[in-house]
Amino acid sequence: MVYEDLRAAIVGLTLEPGARIDKNEVCARLRVSRQPVAEAVLRLVEERLVEVEPQKGTFVARIRLSDIAEAAFVRRALEVATVYNIASQIDEATLDRLDRNLGYQAAALSTQDWDEFYALDVRFHTMLFERLAMRRIAEAVESTRAQVERTRRLMLPAPGRTPDTYREHRAIVAALKTRDSHKSAAAMARHLDAVMVELKKFAARHPNLFEP
Repeated sequence: MVYEDLRAAIVGLTLEPGARIDKNEVCARLRVSRQPVAEAVLRLVEERLVEVEPQKGTFVARIRLSDIAEAAFVRRALEVATVYNIASQIDEATLDRLDRNLGYQAAALSTQDWDEFYALDVRFHTMLFERLAMRRIAEAVESTRAQVERTRRLMLPAPGRTPDTYREHRAIVAALKTRDSHKSAAAMARHLDAVMVELKKFAARHPNLFEP
């Protein structure tokens, strides 16, 4: 519970890069002893989301560009392969769920509800893995998601990127409806490549949040 709470706060940017983690506050808020907090911090250190500095304290790690590059490489390989494999046999029920998700994305975009759009974005990609029905593939992507997702959350209010994401999602669904594996894979690749281009631009504009 402590691990999930802290991880969600870090990925969701309630705790921003560089922020101090007050272990006593966490203990009091979650009504737990120091041991589960210490264990949760160790897990987050292993995920490179937290840094412990002797004599100084525990801090949310700044975002490493190398971690983003590695995570994006894994995600691109697995997500492009996923849509390639499901395209030829995708069922109408899955397409209906994707269309419904796109409708909700459009609504969140129109009201500038960035938290809702982010949740729908994650759900959109999750539905594709669910259709593939290979649990370990989804888990592999999830294990790399945290570093990239922190930056994507920071970028959500940025002009242009969220509407672009929505249009790219629509293009992926349109390709899937043709049952063309190559077209679907290409649409996903364009989407993920565009995200990485914007991530790098964002990092250049906000060097205080990143480590080289």
